[in-house]
Amino acid sequence: MSERVGIEVSIALAEAVKQANVDVVAAYPITPQTHIVEHLSELVADGELDAEFIPVESEHSAMSCSIGAAAAGARVFTATSSQGMALMVEIVFIASSLRLPIVMAMANRAMSGPISIWNDHSDIMLARDTGWIQTVAENGQEMYDSLFHAYRVAEDHGVLLPMIINMDGFTVSHVIEPIEILDQKDVDKYLKPYDWAQRLDPKNPITMGPVGMPEVYTEARMALEEAVKASKPTILKGWKEFGDLTGRYYNPVETYLTEDADTILVTMGSIGETAMTAVDGMRAKGHKVGVARIRLYRPFPNEEVVAALKNAKYVGVVDRYLSFGGNGGPLATEIRSLFYNQSSRPFIFNFIAGLGGRDVTVENFEEMASDVKSLASSNSSELYQIINVRE
Repeated sequence: MSERVGIEVSIALAEAVKQANVDVVAAYPITPQTHIVEHLSELVADGELDAEFIPVESEHSAMSCSIGAAAAGARVFTATSSQGMALMVEIVFIASSLRLPIVMAMANRAMSGPISIWNDHSDIMLARDTGWIQTVAENGQEMYDSLFHAYRVAEDHGVLLPMIINMDGFTVSHVIEPIEILDQKDVDKYLKPYDWAQRLDPKNPITMGPVGMPEVYTEARMALEEAVKASKPTILKGWKEFGDLTGRYYNPVETYLTEDADTILVTMGSIGETAMTAVDGMRAKGHKVGVARIRLYRPFPNEEVVAALKNAKYVGVVDRYLSFGGNGGPLATEIRSLFYNQSSRPFIFNFIAGLGGRDVTVENFEEMASDVKSLASSNSSELYQIINVRE
């Protein structure tokens, strides 16, 4: 049986880490991630979680400690945000290359400068090509549930990859929500004790992380690419089994009123709920608009994205990050590439919104749905626009 409680999302996530019975937590506090590791330190200090809590001197050290602990056979958790991800990213690449099933929570926050503690998806995109699996939660319940799913997937012997679970900083991380907290028996049924595939052991020595000469480096990177792509069936299986246990089913792409929609807005993260509210209003006025929300970012859900959008005439992809000097945002660029060889494809336009925590309102989504149609009919050569810019 589960219990519904009103709880801050970061605290609920820390409680999920306790329920997952992790062995090591190595983390450095950074806004807006701090409440997660603060509560974990309390749980360890109070004896509620039998784990080693390592208060390191930086995020670089946090990931280094996580790698060492995971290599020795521990179930490891860490968390970070924004500039912390930037500091640890050198070591983040190593974790995936060593195939260590570390789980990291990111409370997404804008990158400097100027300094901003508010939310956008700068850090998701910074981690995009590191070889980690990434999922993105819309709300607190999804983030809580994601913790168990992440360990279930990462530790599978057919996967053995680290995993990042993302939530929007403040707009999700610091909000008090009614969250269904699982009974420990259900957690234990879903998430088995960690069965490491290989580990550093003086009695059975192995080598991890040797130099990759040019003769082997390409093959090593190709092996990681194949592993990330091959993780998808396990990701789907993990969601299916979690749904069978709890009644909460998750998918790589979630759709809302897209079946007959001529216009679809694509979102990722918490703004998807605002987009659905906007769609309800537009539907009431007779406009056929829907929303597709990306939950699985890496490996990218190619088939599901195409299936969700293929019948639309107009698609507006909302990125919360700008690829400077490029052609808009990474999410839109990726979605456009999926339709390049399609004989029939929608008009796809990119909106950059919500940078540095700026609100993306119902009215903004209504404007996007209108603008994407106007741009298509005018044969505009624009690829993207940054919305809600103050003159």
